[in-house]
Amino acid sequence: MGIDSEKNFQRKQCSYQISDEQYNIQNETYRGQLFSHIYFARLHLMRTILLSLVSKWKPHSPVCTIIELEEGKECIIIGTVYKHMKLKPTILDEYSKERSATPLVKPHNFMHPDDQLVLEDEGGRVKLSGAVLPSVYVTGIVVALHGKETCVGDFLVLDILEAGLPPQIEQPLISREDKYVVFVSGLSIGSSISNPLQFQLLVDHITGHLGDEKEQGIAAQIVHVVICGNSVEIPSAVLNGQYLSTKDQTKLIEPLKELDILLNQLAAGVPVDIMPGSSDPATFSLPQQPLHNCLFPGSSAYNTLRACSNPHCFELDNFRFLGTSGQNIDDLEKYSEAKDKLEFMERTLRWRHLAPTAPNTLGCYPFTDRDPFLIESCPHVYFVGNQDKFDTRLIKGPEGQMVRLISIPRFCEKGTAVMLNLRNLECHTLSFGTEFS
Repeated sequence: MGIDSEKNFQRKQCSYQISDEQYNIQNETYRGQLFSHIYFARLHLMRTILLSLVSKWKPHSPVCTIIELEEGKECIIIGTVYKHMKLKPTILDEYSKERSATPLVKPHNFMHPDDQLVLEDEGGRVKLSGAVLPSVYVTGIVVALHGKETCVGDFLVLDILEAGLPPQIEQPLISREDKYVVFVSGLSIGSSISNPLQFQLLVDHITGHLGDEKEQGIAAQIVHVVICGNSVEIPSAVLNGQYLSTKDQTKLIEPLKELDILLNQLAAGVPVDIMPGSSDPATFSLPQQPLHNCLFPGSSAYNTLRACSNPHCFELDNFRFLGTSGQNIDDLEKYSEAKDKLEFMERTLRWRHLAPTAPNTLGCYPFTDRDPFLIESCPHVYFVGNQDKFDTRLIKGPEGQMVRLISIPRFCEKGTAVMLNLRNLECHTLSFGTEFS
């Protein structure tokens, strides 16, 4: 990357390996496929994991199926949680003539004090009581419960076992040199709040066309850029199901043209991964398939631009990265409670499942033979895009696992991206303002 005649900076390099195979959908079909298959696959695999942990957890307690429960007899049952929610919206509500007057507990959250948890396996289901909080758990997770059946037919929970953080490949030897990965999400090009100048400043900084020699030296240490969904926003008024006029067709493609021009500049200088999000022209259901190359006629000519799936899994210098564009965490926030987004993220790792609420309340493809959202290998970095603010935390597991959690803010709102240093997995924000104080 040449900067000026006095000093030339060479951009640093790092090894890259993409691992999105499990999220690829081959020969897509919906005929005759039921969502029950994905639950069976999830329960089968998670039960195997939990059974291997039970022997250390409660070595003297027998493991029973729900149909084998006996009143007063302590045992362990393993199954899938179902959360009965009074305020959970249903498709029938949209067609109901008499809309429910029950107010929501808070905007975008459907929690209610009367919510109840049920555990089910292949043979039956039982209502749960005792040491299990409905506010923490959601439909779709698989747990082991220690307790006993009561006289009224409930299962009184005395203790809970979650799968915990999955095994992690050994952390690579710490490099002595700084190498940065830039995460940005929620560009929302085409929306009323998008500021094209802010993203142009980010592109100019990454490509080394902005700032003094020190800034350009830092830019040369950026080895990878990840764009985590919601890159464009098509005006909803245009997508009303009517025939599109020539003027409306222009409105439709204008945001994509603008994105392509900026990606062209970016991919010319650094490897870029672009993931689809909920507002992008991609499949709605998870796992979202990569954005098609025809959307980027200019930038797709560069082999440094990779259209990736959502979720996205890859390795940089043997550090394992796993991330989403935010739909999985946003959905958890609607149906459970936590002190912050990072706690939701930590729960998905401890449950070993990226999107436990799929397919119940989060759209997903009806897989028949597997559940691609199970987390079998613990990442070193777990990121989620399109959140309200930047936040980060380092969590540790009982077997020495260390994971850097990163909540990435929407760039269109405050012009903030996130930089992660591969040398020590520390991260900080990179902000661009376009107003003079």
